[in-house]
Amino acid sequence: MKTSLLHLPLEKQNEILAITEIIKDVVNPEKIILFGSYAKGGYKEHEYTTSDGTRYEYISDYDFLVVTQEVSPKVADQESTILDRVDRYRPPVNLEIHSIDHINEGLSWGQYFFADIVQEGVLIYDSGSTSFVEPKVLTIEEEKEKAQRYYSIWFPRAQGFLKTAKFNLSEQDFKLGAFMLHQASECLYSTILLVFTGYKPKTHNLKKLRNKTKLYSLETFLIFKTEADAEEKHLFDLLKRGYIEARYDHRYSITKDELESLLRKVEELCKAVEIASKEKVASLDA
Repeated sequence: MKTSLLHLPLEKQNEILAITEIIKDVVNPEKIILFGSYAKGGYKEHEYTTSDGTRYEYISDYDFLVVTQEVSPKVADQESTILDRVDRYRPPVNLEIHSIDHINEGLSWGQYFFADIVQEGVLIYDSGSTSFVEPKVLTIEEEKEKAQRYYSIWFPRAQGFLKTAKFNLSEQDFKLGAFMLHQASECLYSTILLVFTGYKPKTHNLKKLRNKTKLYSLETFLIFKTEADAEEKHLFDLLKRGYIEARYDHRYSITKDELESLLRKVEELCKAVEIASKEKVASLDA
């Protein structure tokens, strides 16, 4: 595994090392690994203009895999604490916190997500007391079969939730419709992650799931332009809160117009996921 950050500008190196110290302060890690575009050297920081003339900024995330000795019951709190403390950094930070046993289990059956990190990641911190098993190398046929299987499970499930949301809209049950759109979106983001990597985090947080799709399908990530458009940020917030609040919080409110707008966005998301997933599966024939 690589151990050098010298391929990055000094400012980036210093930021990554500072974030590493924050992680070490919150978690008792065995290893901390930088992965994704900053590890591979293909990170992006640029502005672009869409076909309608709107300008947006795209910044690659800092992605960290934090390896622990055991599964902590406080892992969600640890992640939240770290993300709060690194919020001042301009590139957003993505975290994956997993036990060494969980990662080695994934490596042993050829899970692409962890295998790619071991191969392409940069080891920033290592206690020296744990090691990774040798990753299983899948054949192209096995990779394609696995991707097709994930798509056949998760994409139809999303379509089912989307269909139910349309029924809820027709019945004027807007809160339940918001919950169903949340479920559809969760399945769609999960479809991308599973088809491309064989892995998805155990979370219902749509913000986290959306951020993780950025590495694999920019079109999917940009369906909701939350970073630049206040209205889309509001809609995505309604969608994200739909998992708990739409069902259990009487203060949650969503109008017919808002639900109709969300429905159109999730339909766009569905189409983008379908295209990206089919292209990925087709690429495994090459």
